Amino acid sequence: MLVLTRKNRESVVIGRPEDMSVALEITVLEIEGGRVRLGFEADTRMPIHRREVWDRICNGDGNGNGDGRPATSAAGMAARTGDGQRREG
Repeated sequence: MLVLTRKNRESVVIGRPEDMSVALEITVLEIEGGRVRLGFEADTRMPIHRREVWDRICNGDGNGNGDGRPATSAAGMAARTGDGQRREG
């Protein structure tokens, strides 16, 4: 496991230097109390889920998001807040 320290508005990227592509960028958006708000940017074809949702999907326990809709791609998840509500802007 790689462990990093990041400040507000700092990012971590995951990608391939050979072709200069960034597969995933994770940015610290807000730090408040004991909570950290993260933003994820990735290709729309790359699904991004919270771990507990991923485990439900992999275990075949439904679509994983608990609301009857298909699981959302990275683009859709990037604009959602931690409680599943879509954030504008």
